[in-house]
Amino acid sequence: MCQRLLIVFGILLFSIPAFGQVDSWYELMCDTVSWKNYDGPFKRKKNDTQTEPAKTINLHPYFLDLKLLTRSDSLKKLPAHAQYLSWDNQNIWHKKRTITFPNDSILFHLVNEDCDFVFPTEMGRQTSPYGPRWGRMHAGLDLDLETGDPVVSAFEGLVRISQWSDSYGNVVVVRHPNGLETLYGHLNERKVLSGQYVQAGELLGLGGNTGRSYGSHLHWEVRYLGQAFDPNYLVIPSKRSLKSPIFTLNQKKLDQPLVARVAPKPSEEPKTDSNKTTTKKTYTVKKGDTLGSIARKNGTTVDKLCKLNGLKSSSVLKVGQKLRVK
Repeated sequence: MCQRLLIVFGILLFSIPAFGQVDSWYELMCDTVSWKNYDGPFKRKKNDTQTEPAKTINLHPYFLDLKLLTRSDSLKKLPAHAQYLSWDNQNIWHKKRTITFPNDSILFHLVNEDCDFVFPTEMGRQTSPYGPRWGRMHAGLDLDLETGDPVVSAFEGLVRISQWSDSYGNVVVVRHPNGLETLYGHLNERKVLSGQYVQAGELLGLGGNTGRSYGSHLHWEVRYLGQAFDPNYLVIPSKRSLKSPIFTLNQKKLDQPLVARVAPKPSEEPKTDSNKTTTKKTYTVKKGDTLGSIARKNGTTVDKLCKLNGLKSSSVLKVGQKLRVK
């Protein structure tokens, strides 16, 4: 009788799924609705290798060490998880959510000490502001840099996104403890993984000209619950500094940039500098073109073409590819 009980107990013990496995709580966290309504330990799901291939989750070891066994753990350990109730390292931006403004505004504490903020680029020159541009919304600031320049995190936080995007190129998104998220786009190279904790001023990547971009620069966005607003409400680019240690967000700041501007026509290219009259010029690669032939046609050099477009002299060109030549 005792032997039978032991055998039954052993079968039941080994048939109970393991708890706290990364693939379980991580997948559930990506599903906001399920995550919001679940508050217990997570059972590992056995993948059917014939119908569902195993998923590769590229996470930083720091994230794996958080031991998020329940939703309560996430509320304590993930930045602003009470506001988002999800952690998605696949989609760059969440679906826009309605922001409720108690007393008509939300107060954000940005820093406690001066070292809690570092401007993301070494140069503080803004080349294109937030707002309508070429018939579409430009949801961030373009900041001048050279390919290979360091790009750092403005505030401390947890890296949510580190991936390739057709529009942003190499892109990193960091979620900060106060609920704000910052995006760093068109990087030449990424130096962080999703789930990695970073301090203000820590290297995220190297500046570049990847994705939908014409010339090396950093595209920098600030969002809250998926909704973008003008970063100029927070910073003074020319001084590479914060305006204030606190920030008040209201509906007006969500609806319009700090300084309204007239949207340029789609055929117009922005000037590279307010003191210069030269405009950006692009060239569409044709069959048989090389960097040398393109340089000769446009009165420039291969070195300059490479620098403007984040290329190497050995880079392979594609027909239809647009290159900045000026």
